[in-house]
Amino acid sequence: MDFSLPPDDDPRRVEVRAWLADHPEPTRKDLAEGGFVAPHWPRPWGRDADPETQLIIDDEFRAAGLRLPGASIGVGWAGPTILAGGTEEQKARFLPPMLDDTEGWCQLFSEPEAGSDLASLRTRAVRDGDVYVVNGSKIWSTRADVTDWGILLARTADEGPPQKCISYFLLDMSTPGIEVRPIIEMTGGRHFNETFLTEVRIPAGNMVGAENEGWKLAKVTLANERVSLSEGGVLWGRGPADPAVLDRLRSFACSDPVLRQRIADLYTEMVILRLLNRRIMSAQVTGGDPGPLSSVRKAIGDKHGQKAMALVKDLEGPSTMLDGNYPYEEHEDPWAWGHYFSRALTIGGGTSEVQRNIIGERLLGLPREPRPAA
Repeated sequence: MDFSLPPDDDPRRVEVRAWLADHPEPTRKDLAEGGFVAPHWPRPWGRDADPETQLIIDDEFRAAGLRLPGASIGVGWAGPTILAGGTEEQKARFLPPMLDDTEGWCQLFSEPEAGSDLASLRTRAVRDGDVYVVNGSKIWSTRADVTDWGILLARTADEGPPQKCISYFLLDMSTPGIEVRPIIEMTGGRHFNETFLTEVRIPAGNMVGAENEGWKLAKVTLANERVSLSEGGVLWGRGPADPAVLDRLRSFACSDPVLRQRIADLYTEMVILRLLNRRIMSAQVTGGDPGPLSSVRKAIGDKHGQKAMALVKDLEGPSTMLDGNYPYEEHEDPWAWGHYFSRALTIGGGTSEVQRNIIGERLLGLPREPRPAA
């Protein structure tokens, strides 16, 4: 982890400070126009920022008491896909409202029978003149009930390897034939949805890249990362951050030796994760490949978030589960909400089993898991 940020007189710091002086309370539109929503994107959408410059930007915003917006599905996934494989028309149409947050996006990848094995998806898109007619269903579609657009993977061929038969579409969520059914979560919220597509007609111009090249583009989006010094919450960047968890645990003045050992173990994990984050950042800044380390970070971090929420709840006692505040909202009761939401950590975004396979094969050099015969 041998890297340090440039000194205060670095020209990049001076430039960011000058912008902040002109925008002491920047709006989302200000940040988008300044290239700060996605600084690693190329100009004019971002600032062409390399990893070190991204860390400088993040550091200067923190010093000013500001925090850059988190990566939404639009900025985090759809945007990089459009930048990598989209036409100039698609970039001009979709990137500006994505950056200034006037249009929201959802992901339409997973299906009831295609989650970790995404290449086995069954949703089908058939060409009909200038449109593709889509039929199928998706699940775990985050905020599909309130967003404007969706990134959709659908099968467009039958011959050849499954990954070579998938195309990538931009779907207007107001298109006739789309039915979205919210899934009620343990928290009582409705963050995820089932999405049913019946004779949905998508203009051919809304395909990103070439037909049957969607798998390659999906991998591009998932590999896109923004480097940040910010310490997010313990629940995929949401919810309470580690310092807030520690403060909460200290407030109980616990004397039970078993619980105190759990607190000590949790603190040890916090230190490990902080050092692992720095190691990943070091690899990015120095041009290395942090890939498998990110799987280590997710595997440890997901269990850490679950342990943190469970420990707080154990110290609070069962009466807090009967407070009458259900359904729980993150902004109203982050602890009760976090306790329930944490169950999803080891499933979403690549299950713990998938992460262990990556660690075993790519870090430890173990034999690849046998693939089922075609």
